[in-house]
Amino acid sequence: MSSLISTKQILPQDRLIVALDFSSVQEAMRLVEQLGDAVTFYKIGLELFMSQGYFELLDWLLARDKKVFVDLKFFDVPETVRSAVRALASSGATFATIHGNQSIMEAAVKDKGTLKILAVTALTSLDRGDLDDLGFSCDVQQLVLSRARRALLAGVDGIVSSGLEAALIRAELGDKLLVVTPGIRPVENRPEDDQKRTVDVAQAFRNGADYIVVGRPVRQAADPRGAAEAIQSTIRGVFAYKAT
Repeated sequence: MSSLISTKQILPQDRLIVALDFSSVQEAMRLVEQLGDAVTFYKIGLELFMSQGYFELLDWLLARDKKVFVDLKFFDVPETVRSAVRALASSGATFATIHGNQSIMEAAVKDKGTLKILAVTALTSLDRGDLDDLGFSCDVQQLVLSRARRALLAGVDGIVSSGLEAALIRAELGDKLLVVTPGIRPVENRPEDDQKRTVDVAQAFRNGADYIVVGRPVRQAADPRGAAEAIQSTIRGVFAYKAT
């Protein structure tokens, strides 16, 4: 499995993306200040988007030399998605997510500039029963592989995929796509956790992830900075082993 470990030229500390899933910009800023130099990359999503100051937070993060992942999962008619991506392209964000079919993915990459577009495959909160409810007749692995193939054909930079499917994507598509893996749980899931298809930090990278997204295990830790530093230590260990 070690052959699946990412060979992309990414600084180890940038491979951890912390999700700022807060209801206010002020709460997000407090965590960023608490984490300090332990974290260099942050995801800002829908919850913050619905509060005041989303783009002010993006600028605030960039001014502190942080990288930003805009996770709004654009999903609309292709031309509207193209326009949204074009408007975001000059923001300084590193990643943005899209959802949808082939034409939406193709539209999203037309005016993206240096912004990297990530196509969502299947949310890590979904399992086989959820796909049945949504009317999908295939299993999760088949759906993720199909979405990854389409993303590659569309010229998308990468995908968002559970660590459980990352190895399948690497086996079929090699390193042609960035693989960003959410649903990371350094410890066993709590019963109330809505993430179903999870892996731990080391397993995600051994399965081929380029980046991981971690939210609650850092945000809800008694010592968030200590939790982030422990994850960074694990990442350094994985890639130090790969280099030997």
